[in-house]
Amino acid sequence: MKAWIPLTLALALGTVAHAEDCTYPRAPGAIPDGNTATKEQMIASKNDVTRYNTEMNAYLDCMSRQIDAATPKDPSKLSKEEKAKSQAQVKVLTEKHDAAVDELHSVADRFNTQLKAYKAKQQ
Repeated sequence: MKAWIPLTLALALGTVAHAEDCTYPRAPGAIPDGNTATKEQMIASKNDVTRYNTEMNAYLDCMSRQIDAATPKDPSKLSKEEKAKSQAQVKVLTEKHDAAVDELHSVADRFNTQLKAYKAKQQ
């Protein structure tokens, strides 16, 4: 019976973390140059960035749930191998989460830079 406990736990950890597939959002198309863009191009770009932001936040929430699911509630009950597997899984999920945050900030920064250039051109 004791042999089933680690096996069941390992299977549970593996399935819980993959129970929800997080869909990585499609990045916005090219952000127009604020110095030459039309109002319509800037509005379309804003809408695309807003869509991306919303979808990325849903992705980040999903990744957070996966990280929580992969984090053992009581690591003291895990074997050394199970702890290592859990830690590795949490590390990979955290790296994916953090990379997505970095990309989201990068897209927002690029759009804001072009928006400032567009607004400066309008004055």
